[in-house]
Amino acid sequence: MANLANIEDFAPLDAIPSAYGQVSHEEWETRVNLAACYRLVDLYDMSDMTRTHISAKIPEEEAFLLNPFGLMFNEITASSLIKVDIEGNVLSDSPYKINPAGYTIHSAVHEAREDINCVLHTHSIAGMAISAIECGFLPISQHAMRLYNRVAYHDYEGLAFNLDERERLANDLGSHHCMVLRNHGLLTAGRTIDEAFSLIFYMEKCARSQLQAMASGAKLIIPSDEVCEHAAKQFDKNVNISVRDWPGHLRRLDSVNPGFRE
Repeated sequence: MANLANIEDFAPLDAIPSAYGQVSHEEWETRVNLAACYRLVDLYDMSDMTRTHISAKIPEEEAFLLNPFGLMFNEITASSLIKVDIEGNVLSDSPYKINPAGYTIHSAVHEAREDINCVLHTHSIAGMAISAIECGFLPISQHAMRLYNRVAYHDYEGLAFNLDERERLANDLGSHHCMVLRNHGLLTAGRTIDEAFSLIFYMEKCARSQLQAMASGAKLIIPSDEVCEHAAKQFDKNVNISVRDWPGHLRRLDSVNPGFRE
């Protein structure tokens, strides 16, 4: 595994060459949408400086895109994203390197799940809090019903520098699309970039609402298993949620934080 970042590695933003016209149309579209996803995670207060990652598989290639180690999420552009293969070799021209912890987590999912094209990981305050609570997510709201029996859990093993952890992480994820990394944060695995973002948006919303409800000290109302599963299946059938929302997200970015298409 080559070209991983040391913490002192950095480069000026203007040192990043444009990838427009240098990659396939499919790769460029993936880059644009992934850059937008980074900026949306920051816009909705789920970023953690340069410490977490979102990856997207490049169509028709055995490679995925990952953020350059050193750029904030609100700075990510289509051209700045780094192409890396499953062995960790950097395949694109960039003055930046990648974070080894990000490579470990994201390569684990991409290698194990052919159906997954985007992996999104956060260290939000609410997500970290939920990750440290033994009960994990509770079905106490309509939004939380979407997660009922559909969240995986992976125990903390330290900073994700050990490549051996990849097999355990993938096994714990199984066929799920949402995961709690215990004592760490949240992770979503989407068939598309918009789906991965939609899942993390609602995981975050559920985490915040659950923490507020628990902090009230009042007894929590939890519907029956039958009702929870019925609602979860209703969400399973509503596959167009993220597709419908994504254009609006891009319009919002164009208004408040344009430049992700560069």
